[in-house]
Amino acid sequence: MHRNHAELLGVPEMEEKQKNKRYVLRKLFFASLYLSTFTFGGGYVIVTLLKEKFVDQYHWIDEEEMLDLVAIAQSCPGAIAVNGAIVVGYKLAGLTGVLCSVIATVIPPFVILTAISFCYAAFRSNLFVGWMLKGMQSGVGAVIMEVSWGMASGIVREKQYLSIIIMVAAFIANYFYKVSAIVLILLCIALGVILTLYREKKAGKNDRSTSQDNAQKGGRL
Repeated sequence: MHRNHAELLGVPEMEEKQKNKRYVLRKLFFASLYLSTFTFGGGYVIVTLLKEKFVDQYHWIDEEEMLDLVAIAQSCPGAIAVNGAIVVGYKLAGLTGVLCSVIATVIPPFVILTAISFCYAAFRSNLFVGWMLKGMQSGVGAVIMEVSWGMASGIVREKQYLSIIIMVAAFIANYFYKVSAIVLILLCIALGVILTLYREKKAGKNDRSTSQDNAQKGGRL
């Protein structure tokens, strides 16, 4: 018997994949909307929230890959919250995921800032609003410290000595000598490219030498 066209195309499997993608997009949209709504104090605060949501809660991304995505987001121009939404959205659902996560990330600040702009004078002179912002600054500082500690401790635990040296040197250059963060990022990118090429070249040499040794052993046998 001949199978019909639907069975040949594997329609049930296609429908299952579409359902899974819709599920991921829906979760991605509402997660990005939630994070963007309750993230105060700049893009660095959203880093730890992205990790908690997509690594610890959903288990869609592992911790090492999340650090790589954050590094990409920080290295690119623009708001880190939007950049983070782009890289995470693309990782999880391609270009559709990018569009979904970016829209969800932009909606809360757009709505909030639009509302504030209509009553800016009242907000500027309100004593309670000033106190609230002061308290938020303290909380934001603590969150940023937690993010920095989490990212640095992962490098230390893995004993990546060269990365530790680069991290300490970058901190000293920025904090004590006021070297621009842009310059440090570009230098770290260049170092990363050089080290990656060196490691790949070294790995290629090791593979070739191993193959030659195996061939020689096989010839003697």
